[in-house]
Amino acid sequence: MTISPLAGHRPPHTMLASIPGLVSAYYTEQPDPENPLQLVSFGTSGHRGSSLKGSFNEAHILAVSQAIAEFRTGKGINGPLFVGKDTHALSEPAFRTAVEVFAANGVETVVQEGGGYTPTPVISHAILGWNRDRTSGLADGVVVTPSHNPPEDGGFKYNPPSGGPADPEMTDRIQARANEILRSGGKGVRRIPFSSAMKSDTVRAMDYIAPYVNDLGAILDLQAIARSGVSIGADPMGGSGVAYWDVIASRYGLKLDVVNPVVDPTFSFMSVDWDGKIRMDCSSPYAMAGLVNLKDRYDIAFGNDTDFDRHGIVVPDRGLLAPNGYLAVAVDYLFTHRPGWRKDAAVGKTLVSSSLIDRVARSVGRKCVEVPVGFKWFVEGLLDGSLGFGGEESAGASFLRKDGTAWSTDKDGIILTLLAAEILAVTGEHPGIRYDGITARLGVPYYARIDAAAGPERRKLLKKLTPEAAEGDTLAGEPILAKLTEAPGNGAPIGGLKVTSENGWFAARPSGTEDVYKIYAESFLGEDHLRRIQEEARDMVDGVFARAGV
Repeated sequence: MTISPLAGHRPPHTMLASIPGLVSAYYTEQPDPENPLQLVSFGTSGHRGSSLKGSFNEAHILAVSQAIAEFRTGKGINGPLFVGKDTHALSEPAFRTAVEVFAANGVETVVQEGGGYTPTPVISHAILGWNRDRTSGLADGVVVTPSHNPPEDGGFKYNPPSGGPADPEMTDRIQARANEILRSGGKGVRRIPFSSAMKSDTVRAMDYIAPYVNDLGAILDLQAIARSGVSIGADPMGGSGVAYWDVIASRYGLKLDVVNPVVDPTFSFMSVDWDGKIRMDCSSPYAMAGLVNLKDRYDIAFGNDTDFDRHGIVVPDRGLLAPNGYLAVAVDYLFTHRPGWRKDAAVGKTLVSSSLIDRVARSVGRKCVEVPVGFKWFVEGLLDGSLGFGGEESAGASFLRKDGTAWSTDKDGIILTLLAAEILAVTGEHPGIRYDGITARLGVPYYARIDAAAGPERRKLLKKLTPEAAEGDTLAGEPILAKLTEAPGNGAPIGGLKVTSENGWFAARPSGTEDVYKIYAESFLGEDHLRRIQEEARDMVDGVFARAGV
């Protein structure tokens, strides 16, 4: 992985996105339905693309919105459709297009009053709140966001009545219908002008902020945070939760400063990520360099990505916490401080998350359920309370209310950041110190992720890896215990390969949202052992590419 010389620094003006160019291309560029790169494609979290590449244009959103309207009708979903958007430049035009289609199809569409932004977890929370104790008239939702992706990108995702990301069966149906509409030149799309839609009986505006904020006491000990006087620096990082932190601080009496309330679709205030791109990746120390600067000003500082489904935690003596480390701390704390949860509630983790989480789960007497990448795999467990916590290595997680019922079934960066303040307020130790105590008991993990560019052919190859791709029976000198292409927690395909030994593992898989592939690796024997694992993993991947001639 080659690190850009710009990594960790503010971007020069010359690399900022042209917002007028992006928005103009959204309306004027037409996708080529014969080009697979310009079709609707639902990855791990919705359809994503760029108007400049013909992969996120008005034609796509017309088609996807119509497909969702038809899907709802086919499933008998006739309650409100909660719609949110983030602060990416393409989110506003896509939001308007979607509302035009939903209104024309008679869908009861609920949007933020005043045209404001709405985080992904707030939409999930609204869906679950509406559907609680209902068996008919169920709600679902749409969030217009490409999450942490660069400013040039747009994204569009659907959350069914379960409140979380749609499962593959649903997205396959929506994707197939949307592409049928694209290939027909838009035939079958129903649409009315945006001004007419907003005046119609089917579209209504509401305040999403107050219901979500007022309910936070059901999942967090905010009184403990207020009593402790913990000083908090909250950086919305130009994202969709920009209007939430002041309300939270006022409602619960928190000592919280909003350090950067600016919304700028070029994200010029962000630090450049490892590859020279602007990306709101909460797991990247390069992208989070600006947040790290807050470490000596507050007891806890945190930031979120653009749709607020991810979290970055900064503490005084070490800066940005590694996502895996914080997830382990959260699991350790929650399962010893939530007596209202089921005694058999398990810990959910993706198979590329640290094995330290497995060790923590065992130490608190809970089962660890390992699933493929994608938060959709945690939805049912969070809904029925069989999972107390679900987390991803990319700094996304959610957990149950104090009474053991579901709060959100999508990632919630707001509750994970506030949980860091609760941990400090209740235990007197910030999450970094808690992590030190855990690793002293259970071992120190050395974890790293390598990202590399990969076109469609390489990504397709990696998604279909078989155990035979990992030749030999040892990994960095240890006997191989398993070569996995299915997740042990639910038997679902992992879209790649994971190889494990007693004290280490690696996983290779393509990104579901960008043209890159990823090699994850971890060792409990030290950095040299980690490097050996990485080298063997890279050799395996290079061999796969070489044999295929790509």
